Amino acid sequence: MWLRGSLCTANVCDIFIKTILFREYFFESFFLWVEQEIAEGRSVRFRLVGHSMFPLIMNGKDEVLLTPCADEELRPMDVVLFRYQGKHVLHRILRREGSRLILQGDGSLVAKELCNTADVVGKVSQVVHPSGMTVSVHHWSWRLSSFLWVKLGVLRRPIIRIYHRFFI
Repeated sequence: MWLRGSLCTANVCDIFIKTILFREYFFESFFLWVEQEIAEGRSVRFRLVGHSMFPLIMNGKDEVLLTPCADEELRPMDVVLFRYQGKHVLHRILRREGSRLILQGDGSLVAKELCNTADVVGKVSQVVHPSGMTVSVHHWSWRLSSFLWVKLGVLRRPIIRIYHRFFI
């Protein structure tokens, strides 16, 4: 009986590991393609996976239009896709110090990432909601929402908890 359970557990572990490896391979291949498209001057639209940009960009629902950008175009409050510790991350620029960027996800209060402008793949220019409504990141409503959300600071945590408790 114990042996049978061990074999079942081993099979489940094998499937789990293969799933993780496939997922990592898929994302790595996908983002290599994104980087190639951006490098050739084309924009790329894709759906996001993850909660780090909550609430302005929703996990699995919203899509972003990523566009090429020059280093000198990167400013605080821009949302960018960048390479960080072997992965691709989409977060907001909080500060710029020369070619060094300090970034943070909207859904995070503590974790911040550091990267150079050379690590930035592209900049978000539009967010497309499930309803089909497209919001330009240059529109006053996006800029105001972004500014207010970042400035809420420690008040963001209870807002996120309440939202997750009652709406997810």
